[in-house]
Amino acid sequence: MTRKYFGTDGIRGRVGEAPITADFFLKLGWAAGTVLTRNAVGKKRVLIGKDTRVSGYMFESALEAGLIAAGVDVDMLGPMPTPAIAYLTRTFRAAAGIVISASHNAVEDNGIKFFGADGYKLPDEIELEIEALLDQPLVTNGSNDLGKARRIGDAAGRYVEFCKGSLPSGFNLRGMKVVLDCAHGATYDVGPKVFKELGATTTTMGNQPNGFNINDQCGSTHTVGLSAAVLDQQADLGIAFDGDGDRVLFIDDKGDLVDGDELLFIIAQHRHEFQGGCNGVAGTQMSNLGLELALADMNIPFVRTKVGDRYVVEAMKEHNWMLGGEGSGHVLCSDLNTTGDGIVSALQVLRAVVDSGKSLRELKNGMSKLPMLMINVRLTQKIDLSGDEAINRAVAEAEEKLAGRGRVLLRTSGTEPLIRVMVEGEDSALVESSAAAIAEIVKQRVEELKS
Repeated sequence: MTRKYFGTDGIRGRVGEAPITADFFLKLGWAAGTVLTRNAVGKKRVLIGKDTRVSGYMFESALEAGLIAAGVDVDMLGPMPTPAIAYLTRTFRAAAGIVISASHNAVEDNGIKFFGADGYKLPDEIELEIEALLDQPLVTNGSNDLGKARRIGDAAGRYVEFCKGSLPSGFNLRGMKVVLDCAHGATYDVGPKVFKELGATTTTMGNQPNGFNINDQCGSTHTVGLSAAVLDQQADLGIAFDGDGDRVLFIDDKGDLVDGDELLFIIAQHRHEFQGGCNGVAGTQMSNLGLELALADMNIPFVRTKVGDRYVVEAMKEHNWMLGGEGSGHVLCSDLNTTGDGIVSALQVLRAVVDSGKSLRELKNGMSKLPMLMINVRLTQKIDLSGDEAINRAVAEAEEKLAGRGRVLLRTSGTEPLIRVMVEGEDSALVESSAAAIAEIVKQRVEELKS
């Protein structure tokens, strides 16, 4: 079946434009509550968390009403990182967890993610069942069969302890100077608490959300300010989260970015050297070839999936591996949480720094990245360019020049109206010229098809 609403990571779009509207979220709450709690034993219970967008108030209320109409009890968690909802869904023995967030997107967007009772994102068949019910009339239960709502006051404290508990007993960060950028998002409160309670000397930025400044020139999508702060503070490193806290990127002591591929390498190497081994790593089509080669040097298996953390999780489950992720900073340690967790992943990197006695920069230099360039071409409507002759010819020409020593990849973003043009190879000049040439052809074809 063709998906009508769900994308690669829930439902996402511009606030006020279908389906990101109050009436849709009301019905979505009813439909999701009906499907996700049908096998619940005892009370039907669902958790709702959100990031710091101003539109979150509206969508939280709409979801709450829809769930209650379906006879579901609702626990309201307020602003909390996405991975916290996954964790708390399991610990509260809830039927499902719901996150109102558009992750790294700007404040004009919002969306919704679902977790099942096991803390994992929903399988395709459940999402399709919810979509099917959205085409049916909303039926409100009578008074005796309505759900109730309550606020959970200690959710943040529970998650802080969970994050600290992901490290060995007695582990601390005393003597380490860290700058945190919380993107004015969901980690603004719990993030600084975790690192301070572990003993780090912390400077925090992006921790004053006002409903409108989430991801605004800050966080993991805009690390220039964090880089400057690390240099100004003469800190050991900087840590940048995205708006909902499921991504993390680092800045080293020289102000340079350490991306998700490099973080995966650092964690894998630490497990290989200090934790009895790493049995495999799942990446994506966009993972740098340097990661694959560095893992091969340690005899660690590596597989690529489609872009999207749900596909990485599927590969990890299939191979029974504990580690996977994306260059964007989605890092998944499935022995610690069921979804990408920015804070927990950051702590795993810091554990590698402490145990090795090396700086973050020294650790990342153990992996040699191949030059890679990605150019985003914005779309105004959904267009399938997979069979376009001009684009395919440009790709073939680039691949011929790379002569088997690089890769070309075109893909439509699952979270934004973009076509991503990626070229990777040993020759940086050739990578840049090839990516620019393909992107220009894509732009031309998009304009022609639009008119």
